[in-house]
Amino acid sequence: MQIFKKFIAYYKPYRLLFYMDMLCALVVSCIDLSFPLILSYLAGSFFTRSAQDILRSLTVIGIAMVALYILRYFCQYFITSWGHIMGARMESDMRRDLFYHFQKLSFSYYDRSNTGEMMSKLISDLFDISELAHHGPENIFISVLKIAGSFIILMFINVKLTLILLLVTAAIIVYSFYQNSRMGRIFYDNRVKIAAVNSSVQDSLAGIRVVKSFVGEEAEKRKFNKSNRAFLDSKVASYQMMGRYFALNTFFEGLLYTVVIITGGWLISKGSLRVADLAVYILYINIYINPIDVLINFTEQFQKGYAGFRRFLEVVGTQPDVTEEIGAVPLGQVKGDIEYRNVSFSYDDETNVLENINIKIPAGSNIALVGPSGGGKTTLCSLLPRFYDVTAGSVIIDGHDIREFTLASLRGAIGVVQQDVYLFAGSIRENIAYGRVGATEAEIVEAAKNANLHEWILSLEDGYDTYVGERGVRLSGGQKQRISIARVFLKNPPILILDEATSALDNESERYIQQSLEKLAKDRTTIVIAHRLSTIRNSDEIIVITDEGIVERGSHGVLLEGGGLYARYYNMQFEGLGVDSAQ
Repeated sequence: MQIFKKFIAYYKPYRLLFYMDMLCALVVSCIDLSFPLILSYLAGSFFTRSAQDILRSLTVIGIAMVALYILRYFCQYFITSWGHIMGARMESDMRRDLFYHFQKLSFSYYDRSNTGEMMSKLISDLFDISELAHHGPENIFISVLKIAGSFIILMFINVKLTLILLLVTAAIIVYSFYQNSRMGRIFYDNRVKIAAVNSSVQDSLAGIRVVKSFVGEEAEKRKFNKSNRAFLDSKVASYQMMGRYFALNTFFEGLLYTVVIITGGWLISKGSLRVADLAVYILYINIYINPIDVLINFTEQFQKGYAGFRRFLEVVGTQPDVTEEIGAVPLGQVKGDIEYRNVSFSYDDETNVLENINIKIPAGSNIALVGPSGGGKTTLCSLLPRFYDVTAGSVIIDGHDIREFTLASLRGAIGVVQQDVYLFAGSIRENIAYGRVGATEAEIVEAAKNANLHEWILSLEDGYDTYVGERGVRLSGGQKQRISIARVFLKNPPILILDEATSALDNESERYIQQSLEKLAKDRTTIVIAHRLSTIRNSDEIIVITDEGIVERGSHGVLLEGGGLYARYYNMQFEGLGVDSAQ
């Protein structure tokens, strides 16, 4: 019932369309039910009149029937067109709600979810829901009207025959309910399996350069074939069940006709049923059976839509791990004092990645984090804009716990340049402008100049309108990195996080960008995750983090003199014996 209520809620904005759709369905059903009644009337008494009376009345009857079918035409047009439009609008609303909810979900959700599966829920699942939204109420309403109407008329024709008909119908209903419970599980499994196929395809295509460079085509084919075969097996199982379901229901319908003809013949032989009444009765049997067929065929559509809606609700029912507290206020003027106070963090209640970390970063200072992979440097920085929430302790900005602030204002005050640069499919201008909504052309150009991009952009045929390709595939790694840096220049935040910000640059570009970053970092609080230790020698403090926590801290000179882990990393790097060791 909870699922049903949530589904019904999507009809509310389109109540008028829904009621008009049901009204048109009522008119269509009444007109369809009237035809055998008209035929019964004509066969019973009308054709016994004189030829002159028949001819005179036929004109009126013909005009009336044409008028009815013209009305039926417009009603059917409304059902088919605007009924589908209503379903499409509901689908659009659900897709909007799902996409908006995707935007709310925390990083932890994306850490454990696959893009292909999410796309499956966003597109193919919602299409089936749209068909259910339109055809569901309409098919049920029309079918119930026709079944009830024809049953009442059949009762008037012959009670005994209709009661026998009811017994066969009851057998069909019982069998249908039994099969539906089994079909629901299989169609849900279909949805899971096709999502796995989408996941395999998305993963392979997104990493196609890696696939080809490692000659992994055959491995990818095997992975795809495995998921594709699993989906095929699931579909085969569903079609086999549907085959049994529809075939047995067809058998019941044939049995129903047989019962009517045998019983009707017996009643005629006893003189309790006229031949004309049996002919009309069989006409109504067609009207009676047709909606049963519709409902039987509708079960497939219902199960697909229901399975899709359940998967839809699984996502929108997922609560973000990071939420705004009640009474959260916008982060105002930021000085930039940062403190990590007794901070611990773990993913999914596993072993702590960070354990009791204490760091104070004065406003305007430049702090560098170095250490081996897996030590928690990036995780530590991700806690500041609340991409994740601390497991214990607190992160403080200007004396206030960051959970006191709205997420938008907090993240708006922090600029992040990540190691894994992401560019959107669009122009260079659009990607730089992502740094601040509503930025002027002059501001975009200024940001590009600060990132030493302007001259290069002007050398391109389309300048700032140059298309970068999906994920910036048409640009080099260094060019993509510099565009991402330009975004931060445009954002102009009081707090900077530079996560391996120059890792993709050649030595010459690094020098220019380093100068730009130093310019940007002036009088701002900056946290740098460093791979190239040459870029952090002038940092106010260097903090060495391993899986055991903070093991060293101090200036570049102090740490070198100390001869500890930092000194070892530095010497190894500049001796060229292990550049990757300081990642």
